[in-house]
Parts: sequence; C-alpha cells; structure tokens
Amino acid sequence: MTSTATDTPTPIDAPGDPAATTATAEVELLVGGMTCASCAARVEKKLNRMDGVTATVNFATERAKVTYPAGIQVADLIATVVKTGYTAEQPAPPEPREPEPREPGSAEPGARKPAPGADPELASLRQRLLVSAALALPVVLLAMVPAWQFDNWQWLSLTLAAPVAVWGGLPFHRAAWTNLRHGAATMDTLVSVGTLAAFGWSVWALFFGTAGMPGMRHGFDLTLSRTDPSSTLYLEVAAGVTVFILLGRFLEARSKRRAGAALRALLELGAKDVAVLRDGREVRIPVARLAVGDRFVVRPGEKIATDGTVVEGTSAVDASMLTGESVPVDVTAGDAVTGATVNAGGRLVVEATRVGADTQLARMARLVEDAQNGKAQVQRLADRISGIFVPVVLLLAAATFAGWLLATGETAAAFTAAVAVLIIACPCALGLATPTALMVGTGRGAQLGILIKGPEVLESTRRVDTVVLDKTGTVTTGRMTLQEVYVADGADERQVLRLAGALEHASEHPVARAVAAGAEERIGTLPAVERFENVPGRGVQGRVEGHEVAVGRLAELSAALPAELARAKEEAERAGRTAVVVGWDGAVHGVLAVADAVKETSAEAVRELRALGLTPVLLTGDNRAVAEAVARTVGIDQVIAEVLPEDKVEVVRRLRGEGRTVAMVGDGVNDAAALATADLGLAMGTGTDAAIEASDLTLVRGDLRAAADAIRLSRRTLATIKGNLVWAFGYNVAALPLAAAGLLNPMIAGAAMAFSSVFVVSNSLRLRAFR
Repeated sequence: MTSTATDTPTPIDAPGDPAATTATAEVELLVGGMTCASCAARVEKKLNRMDGVTATVNFATERAKVTYPAGIQVADLIATVVKTGYTAEQPAPPEPREPEPREPGSAEPGARKPAPGADPELASLRQRLLVSAALALPVVLLAMVPAWQFDNWQWLSLTLAAPVAVWGGLPFHRAAWTNLRHGAATMDTLVSVGTLAAFGWSVWALFFGTAGMPGMRHGFDLTLSRTDPSSTLYLEVAAGVTVFILLGRFLEARSKRRAGAALRALLELGAKDVAVLRDGREVRIPVARLAVGDRFVVRPGEKIATDGTVVEGTSAVDASMLTGESVPVDVTAGDAVTGATVNAGGRLVVEATRVGADTQLARMARLVEDAQNGKAQVQRLADRISGIFVPVVLLLAAATFAGWLLATGETAAAFTAAVAVLIIACPCALGLATPTALMVGTGRGAQLGILIKGPEVLESTRRVDTVVLDKTGTVTTGRMTLQEVYVADGADERQVLRLAGALEHASEHPVARAVAAGAEERIGTLPAVERFENVPGRGVQGRVEGHEVAVGRLAELSAALPAELARAKEEAERAGRTAVVVGWDGAVHGVLAVADAVKETSAEAVRELRALGLTPVLLTGDNRAVAEAVARTVGIDQVIAEVLPEDKVEVVRRLRGEGRTVAMVGDGVNDAAALATADLGLAMGTGTDAAIEASDLTLVRGDLRAAADAIRLSRRTLATIKGNLVWAFGYNVAALPLAAAGLLNPMIAGAAMAFSSVFVVSNSLRLRAFR
C-alpha cells in the first residue's frame, strides 16, 4: 500500500508561519513478532511518541495504520518499530499474474483454495504443538497418577519435559528476551518466567535436593503443594503449561485466519485475466493491464473483469457475491456492470470505466480493511489496561511469593501460588476481544453487501432511535413508471396504450419514457410515428396509424374531458401521480397515471426498521401529496416534504436538536451533507460517490431492507465485542485472586488461560452465521 499525502495550504493570515502548514501522509505497516495485546500497545505507544505521528496498531490483523507529518519517512517509522523489538514492513503490492492458458470459449477457472498448511506460521506452530504434546503427555500422566510412578520415573519425566520447556516454549522465551532487552514485559514474559521457573526448580530439586532419589513418589494436587521443597517437582507444570499455551496460540491463529477469510475471499473475487478487443481481435491479458476505455468480451460463465458499461449484447448478471442479492439482473447496451460479478447469460462487450483501485470491489475491500484495522472506544480501554497489566502481574506474583513465604514459611507453596499467578494472568483475551469480532462482523457484512466504515460506527447504531429516509432512489426506484390506465366508455385500453406509447416513444421526457416503456411491456411492439411534434410544457402530438394523436395537455384543448376520466385524473393527482391525457381524432379516450414507483421491498424494510425500535421519517423535495402517498404505501407516519436539497442538513440538525439520535439513508449528491451530519449515515450503493464517501455504512445493493440488516449486524457485532470484553475482564478479575490464594495448580491455570483466548475468538466466529 503506498502512502498518500494530504496537504493543507498555509492560511493567508499567517504567512511564513511554519506551523501553519501541515502536510500529512498515511501508511500501513505489517508488524511482526507481536504475541499479545500488550505487544500491540507497546508498538502503538512508541509510534505515537514520535512528533506528529498518530498510530493505531491492531494485534489481530498485525497491522499498524500510521499518519505522519512531512519530515518523517516510512523508514523512520519502521526503525522505531524495530527498536521496540518487533519487525515492520510495508505490504507488497499485488503482482499481476500471467493468465493461465485456456481455450477462448471456456469459462474462467474458479479460484483455487490454499492448502490447509499453506500458512507457514500456522504449519510451524502445529508442528511445535504436536511434538510438544506427544512428549508432555507421559510427563503429565506420571505426575497426576502416583500409582504409575516407577523407580526413577522422575528422570524419564525430565528427559521428556526438557525439550518441551526449552524448544516447545522457544517462541515465548525468545520474545521475552527481546522484550527484556528493550526494558518491557509482555504475556510472553509471564509464560517464559513461569515455565522456566517451574523447570529450573525441578532441575534443582533433582540434582541438588532429594527429588532424584530412586523410589521417590510424588502426589498431585489441584491447589498448593505443601511438601518438602527439595523433593517437589514441577515438570508437569513446565511441560503442560507450554503445551496448553501452544494449543491456545494455534487455535487462536487458526481462528484469526478464519475470521479474516471473508476479506481474503473478497479480494480474490476478481477475474485474473480478460479478453480485450484489439483491432477486432480478442487478446487475453492480465486484468492489471486493463485501462479505462478498453473494450473487453465477457462470455457466459465468466467474471466481468472490471467496472464498465455494456456496449453490445444482452445477458443476466449474477452479483450475489458482491451484493448478497441472489436474483440475477438483466443488462443490455448502456447498462453499467460491476467487476467480479458473473455473466450468467449471453456474450457481452463491455467498455471499462474504472480499473484497479477505483473499482467497486477494490473500494469495498478498502472499506472493510479500514474497519478491521480500527478500534472501538471500548477496545482502547482494554489496550490501556493490557499495556500496564503485565508489570502489575509480575509485582503481584512477587508479592504472592513473599506473602505465602512470610505467612507459612512453606517455600513450595509460595512458589506454586506465584507461578499460578504468572500463568493465569496473561491478557490475550483482552487483546482479541474487539479485533476478532470486528474482523468477522465486517467480513460477514461484506458478504451480505453491507460495508461498515469503522468500529466507531458500531457505537452509533446502538443509540439510533430515528431513521430519516430520502424518498427518491431509496424508498422509490427513482424512475417514473406507468402505474394506471383509465379509459373512456367504449374505448379500448390496448389501443390507448398503442397510440400513446408510440407517440411518447419519440420523446426524451422522463414521463414520456415511462409511458412508452409501460406500453411496450404491456402490449409489445409499438407502431411507427409518421409525424411528430413536441409542444414544450404541453405535451406531444403526431400521426400514428392514420390517427391524429395528442398526449399530455393538448387533448384537453380539442375536446372536453369525459366525467369518468375527469374523476380518474383528479384521483391520480390527489395520490401524487402525474396524469397524462390521451386523445385522437378530436376526442379524449384515456388518462395515464405515471409516478415514481415504490420499491417492492420498501414496506417490508420499514416494518423491519420499526421492529428495531426506530421511528421512520420520510424526507423529500417532492410536493406533499406525492410524499404522503408514498408514505401511506410503505407505512410511514411522519413526512417532511418540499425540502430543498440544501435544507436537508437543517432537517437532520433539527431532529437531533429534539434529542433524537438520527440515522439518515440516502443515495444522491444532495444527500451527502445530510449523511455526514447525521449520527449514522447509510448510503445506498446504487447511489453517487459523494453520498457513499459521506456515509458510515454503505449498502451495496439498492434494497432498503439492507439498512435494517446493517443496523442489526452492527448491533450484534457490538454486543459480541462487549460480551468478549466482559468475559476477558471477568476472567482475569476472578482468576487472579484464586491463583494468589493458592487455589489453582499452575498447570490448570495454564489450561484456563488458553481456554479464555479460544473462547473469545470462538464467540466472535458465531457472527459468521448472521443472516
């Protein structure tokens, strides 16, 4: 990812003031070597100490998002991370892959799934875990079942436990040593100190105490060990805790990979190569070499390579992987299509309008990635606690050892309690509580066509109580359609439609296009017009099939409107529709009612929004009659009509001034300011770029029901984050006193700590089932 700079010009009233000019750039770094939330907190703290630098480090995604001023280079940022004890680098840009050879007419091969062992870090962790588990199992069994202890069993236990404690725990020891050199302590410090102390005590007892004597037997307690220190072994603690924490780390890494699967799947959706038209011939090239204006061929079954406009052919396009909408959409010449969607029907020729990072797919991936790298307000508190947690635990462990020693004089009991405190206090679950839920929630949203811009959006959805719906393009289709046909006594409806549709077909007016399209849909092919005349503001007239036809207001000039049609016209206008009069040969034969059609799903969407506890408000610049008719259709009680585009912001401000927390749903340029002003802005993905940029949530498909889905998903994700944090905090608060009181064997503490992290990640993964 390349860094981007944003320059703010020097203010006129402060010439020459160097502080007045601010130039900032943004970069994303991959941070390696982090093993817990306190690692991320340390890196973030060090970066933020640099002058003018603002950084957010995400432990789950292992990325740092850094904003830095002019004068600081990316190399300086990387050097700071390295000095802190970790690695850092910029993500490598994706390399364009050469297309695989295939037959010109064959469908595009599906994306290959990586093998389970494709992740080298995961494979290494799995190998370390399996070997350590195989060696540790006999050690734990011998320690826990005294009846199985034979002469010199303790020396076999030492032989088996030594590789586990040293090699199996090497990642923890290495990280602890690195942190120590930098004057820091993390979760690895707790694990390393705890396991090495247990192993070292055992070695001392075997070689210098009485534990190495032949015939020695050793009991196992779930709580404190109160035996002679020189005969007490902790080999099962050193081996068992190492295995349990390796297991937790492995399950955590695998779950994190699954949590990010939705984003990886999104990034892999695009086509890899494309058949471009060059001098009338098809030339297959990698998608990365496609340019705006290029024309390319899409055969049935192939993915559309990039966003574009159909210039030739008709087909049905399956966009389910981007929008969550299962029904294919019919497209023909002039229609826009989106990259990564699948051509389900005929051959299409498409002209590229957006390529690379500008495509809808790339923008979706960028939004999801940004949301996953962000932090909710609740997570920042957890990070601050994690940053100071480890030093506090080290002090608590030392105090526990000293307290038990002074109170009882039993060294073994004091040591057992101190090691249990070290092992159980690891704050992994705190660091994973928010990022994993965000990764899964935003990834699932992307699969359903819901893009959440950032974690702070989740906080807003919880408080929203009023949702303002823009009418045109949101509740309605935004296109005029023929709604009703009224005919005079004795007139034929098909003939009314034939003659009116034929005449209107020659006009470019939106009402005329609606009449022509409605007529074609109902009766089929329309006849030709022999003579056509457009009278501005009054309609059209011409000769069709030997009749002098007038459509619009012109018919009223030539003949009186029959009573039944006058009533129909008045009724249509009262319902907010545009009434078009049709007459020929000196008589009026029909009235056509045209209106912006309400989307089929809007009424259901309003019901779903009400079920979420939201009060819907319809906002429009249309006249009140039209607005109230639409509101009645979909079930909205409150209507704010005849609002100028620039006044929509004031409406949102007024509602907020009444104490409401307002969500705004819109799709047009004139909605952008209102979307930005609202507590929560939701943009229809079928709308303008300005609206999408100003919003907090983007609904990729133009279905208002997605607004209710988005709010439900956001609230569910926030609830999962809070549940995770309650568990993580509660676990540490409850477990530390138990360990300090000597009520936990260190090995049991290690198992409990590992389970805590696995529980948090597994709880987050439940969001994958959101419907």
